[in-house]
Amino acid sequence: MAALIFKGLFAAAQNTPYAGQPAAGPGGADYRHRSVAFFDAATRADGYWLFEPADPKPDSAEVVVFMHGYGAYNPMAYGKWIKHLVAKGNIVIYPRYQKNLLMPRPEAFPANAAKGIRDALAQLHTGDHVRPRTGEVAYFGHSYGGVITANLAIHWEKYQIPEPAALLLCEPGSGPLKGARLDNYGGLSPDLNLLVIVGEDDYVVGHEFGQLVFETAVNTPNRNLILQRHDTDGHRWLLATHSEPYCYDLDFDTGVRNYTAKRVFQTSRLNEVDFNCYWKLGDALIGFARQGLYGDVAFGNTPQQRFLGKWANGKSMRPLDVFLPEQIPAAGAAAAAGSVGK
Repeated sequence: MAALIFKGLFAAAQNTPYAGQPAAGPGGADYRHRSVAFFDAATRADGYWLFEPADPKPDSAEVVVFMHGYGAYNPMAYGKWIKHLVAKGNIVIYPRYQKNLLMPRPEAFPANAAKGIRDALAQLHTGDHVRPRTGEVAYFGHSYGGVITANLAIHWEKYQIPEPAALLLCEPGSGPLKGARLDNYGGLSPDLNLLVIVGEDDYVVGHEFGQLVFETAVNTPNRNLILQRHDTDGHRWLLATHSEPYCYDLDFDTGVRNYTAKRVFQTSRLNEVDFNCYWKLGDALIGFARQGLYGDVAFGNTPQQRFLGKWANGKSMRPLDVFLPEQIPAAGAAAAAGSVGK
């Protein structure tokens, strides 16, 4: 097991909501913890970073496994989202799974990520760490991380990691690479709660993999495919690119400046797409999987699920498009017409 280094205790929650962030509820700023303890055990490709709630420090906490996109093995890339999850009361495990942009080959990503998860959970059971509760673990994945988490969600027993209770795939895909992809996802559990989010203007990986998971996960009835579109009020723009889940925070900067890290600095935004799409749906998915809460926010093509926010003039932003399992032909037609990603 890689040596664990304590990197610091950082403020996890701002005193007031960010502009456009709800005060409470899924995606909201009603935080339970004011600080996050940041640990680094990621010197190897199968290492991990660990984020634990503090101030107040709980005896135990639920777990979110956060799988980064290709090359995003500097956890600052999603730092504000990680802080949000920790401040809400979760331990966040952030597996590395890559040594660099060339090594290892993508076929090794799931095994590396799984080892990072196992080692992180073992570490949490030692010393003065917050003890993990692993009966209802949520797995979040962006880009190639979505491909990896979907693989692990089927092969969790093989890799000896906790069974996922919730799976959030954010702009998932692998581009021209095929490692870790499966032909279909019918092996996902019937009890899994699954959300797949794609962007209208994702020209990096497009919609194809997200569509594949949604269409082939036929044994998982509680699943929705969500399309986030761009919008403007004439003064501000909300984009719908592959970069929307990025929300960097330099508190978690490891110094890596590869192509992905530079792209994060160029394209990262913090706005209603974070608060009322990715953060909101992630929180609602967790709440529903663990406690049966927020089902009308996480699923069902409801107004609460589709809501993205309001412009300064009071007009509603373009809502999310939601496809239910019985709408697979409609989702396929939308994709063929070019309106579910590109």
